[in-house]
Amino acid sequence: MPLVKYRIHGPLSPPRRTEIPVPGWAGEAQPRKDGSHEQVWHCTPFSEGARYGLEVAYPFEQELRVRTVRGKVKLEADWGPRPEDGRLWPPFRPFGEGFYSYQILLDLKVPPGWAIRTEPHPRFYADATNTTPLAVPALIRSEWWPMVFFVIFKAPPKGSEHVFRQGEPFANILVIPAEPDLELEPMGEEEAAERELQARRLHASRDTLAEGSRWVSSTNTVFDGSYRHLLRAARARDRASG
Repeated sequence: MPLVKYRIHGPLSPPRRTEIPVPGWAGEAQPRKDGSHEQVWHCTPFSEGARYGLEVAYPFEQELRVRTVRGKVKLEADWGPRPEDGRLWPPFRPFGEGFYSYQILLDLKVPPGWAIRTEPHPRFYADATNTTPLAVPALIRSEWWPMVFFVIFKAPPKGSEHVFRQGEPFANILVIPAEPDLELEPMGEEEAAERELQARRLHASRDTLAEGSRWVSSTNTVFDGSYRHLLRAARARDRASG
């Protein structure tokens, strides 16, 4: 497990492991039972994916609203006077056409062979208001780049807006290998047949795996806990062998 160290300039709060607040952006505290409305936290792959990283929260008291007006990015906030510490002010600025930037004054140091990747915060995918900022993915090799960095955001389309509020996360950061050292190849006939057999066995035993966990949501969507049950078993196996 890589050790990630950070240093901060200005008012930014320290990065933290990404959280899934319930109630909150991840949905309401509705149980997995018949008649409940489905929530994004009900989905185990989404919840695991959302927690797999670090989140950075908007630190300023001034609420910022971003719109696109006549094809140009408009940043609306009452920033007040420039701070005496020499920080870039305002901290948000248009960036080219259709984008805007924020110098977050954060330096993350990762071990050799690792890098950080900025990306949209998971709440972007759960936001029915479409006001969550859309951070543009970027890979930063901070092992040898000790500079504070910018986060670039895609501007909202005409008629929409992005809203930054104090304490709300606006971007997610993954710590990943710096090089995508992987190879891609089709499965051989024997391996593909083995996987198909595994899939058929799972399908045939799904009623047993999902026993006591099947429910129908208020939108008449059927859910069950077969994946969650297998995940729990896999983790128990890994702990026992580890």
